[in-house]
Amino acid sequence: MFSFRKSMQIVCLFVFLVGFSFVGANRGRAEHAVADYKIIKTVKLGGDGGWDCLTVDSQARRLYISRGTHVMVVNADTGEIVGDIPGTNGVHGIAIVSALGKGFTSNGRDNTISVFDLKTLKVSKQIPVGKNPDIIIYDSEAKLVFTGDGGSKDITAIDPKSETVKGIIPLDGKPEFAVTDDDHLYVNLEDKSTIVRIDSRKLAVDARWPLAPGEEPTGLAIDEKHHRLFAACANKLMVVVNTADGHVVASLPTGAGADGAEFDASNQLAFNPNGGDGTLTIIHEDSPDKFSVAQTLATQRGARTMTLDPRTHRVFLITAEFGPPPPPTAERPHPRPSIVPGSFTLLIVGK
Repeated sequence: MFSFRKSMQIVCLFVFLVGFSFVGANRGRAEHAVADYKIIKTVKLGGDGGWDCLTVDSQARRLYISRGTHVMVVNADTGEIVGDIPGTNGVHGIAIVSALGKGFTSNGRDNTISVFDLKTLKVSKQIPVGKNPDIIIYDSEAKLVFTGDGGSKDITAIDPKSETVKGIIPLDGKPEFAVTDDDHLYVNLEDKSTIVRIDSRKLAVDARWPLAPGEEPTGLAIDEKHHRLFAACANKLMVVVNTADGHVVASLPTGAGADGAEFDASNQLAFNPNGGDGTLTIIHEDSPDKFSVAQTLATQRGARTMTLDPRTHRVFLITAEFGPPPPPTAERPHPRPSIVPGSFTLLIVGK
């Protein structure tokens, strides 16, 4: 028969083991609760024009925002407007080449790339490229600026130092977004639901990969260390692809109306902005072959494009308030809703 002391020792041991298991279980949950993002600042920027892509110059603390016919330049820390780049007709994107003190914009309506000075914001040259240049990106390894020309379905490679075209890479679809690693440029073909891999030295396509179950990819991000691409797709999925062989590693549920994607290597987080839903899907890379939705953050309707500041790990999104669409025309049979004047807004997301 057990003594009272022995019985109490057994009870204490049991309580300790149960408590240890509870703490361990909660520690495991805490380790996966990696995304506690919120909107930390909302800035009414106002001004005229629609918008497309935005780019952060983390070193100079500037945010470049495309506004239809001009580029708005904003202090990345305060949200204050610090400048403007006019004459960028149909601007879609902005690429920064800090080492040369230059920036480049893709002007979709003029079929040109503008070259501007990062200090003065003055445009010094217009470089003719393919039809309707859209996404633009600087590859620091190849030391080339690449622009995706949606109308002519090709990629133009530009030497940013000489400001000349070095080559044109034909595609069989419409390029939408692009990312780079040491040797390659990866491009989403929106109308083909495909990713093409381009040798950034030879300036030639060396692989084509279907994105099924993903459809109509827009945003694209990369985890260079683990060789993973993150494609934001129109059918409410973010598809993860292996850059070595193109096989689909995973697909995660997101939301409607994405037109961007980012990956924060420091936190192993992928971001998918859902302009149709007014949300931001945040996906955690648990391992290179396992992913989970860590958070769905309410943002604002229309916040479909984004950029990530690698210094502060903050996410920038842009949107506006919307009114009824204008009457249909032959050129625009399905017009977008009108933008309420003065309502253009910057959302800064962080922890």
